Amino acid sequence: MHDTRSAIRYARSLFLLALERSEIEVVFADMTLIGNTIRENKELDNLLKSPIIKADRKISILNAIFKGKIGQLSNAFLELLVKKRREMHVGQIARSFMQLYFENNGIEEAQLITAFPVDEEFRQTIIALVAKQTHQKVELQETIDNTVIGGFVLRFGNKQIDASISTEMAELRREFEQNLYIKDY
Repeated sequence: MHDTRSAIRYARSLFLLALERSEIEVVFADMTLIGNTIRENKELDNLLKSPIIKADRKISILNAIFKGKIGQLSNAFLELLVKKRREMHVGQIARSFMQLYFENNGIEEAQLITAFPVDEEFRQTIIALVAKQTHQKVELQETIDNTVIGGFVLRFGNKQIDASISTEMAELRREFEQNLYIKDY
């Protein structure tokens, strides 16, 4: 809980500064890149969370990864986070910044989880469904998860539509465990 609140505070500060400097689009692209890089690379996440590695070493590693790929404001912000010993929250801060950006621009973030990649027609159908429900533009994030088996799980706002085969199988399993069979003599 404490981690989330501090991440939101840092993200809000960066968001307001980026708005003030009219660099919001650049910083959004930077935070998207940083957040995705940390989420996809567990070694980098562990490095940022490690208390053993010195701050100057972490700064040099972050510079090596993101130098020339992110703007000056985002780079200075990363250095500030490391100097303030908040580097373990960089991924959460990036995610919170993205949420603030979406809220500010009237964009609803939706997550589609499927077992296989979906075609463009299905993607557009899902986007239209979410847009109709929320009356906002939709940013769809797709995730491939083999445990879904088939069908899909759609999450947006505080709603979830679960049309996955794995859920159907779990419901059938619960029904069979009830064993409603009555023996006729």
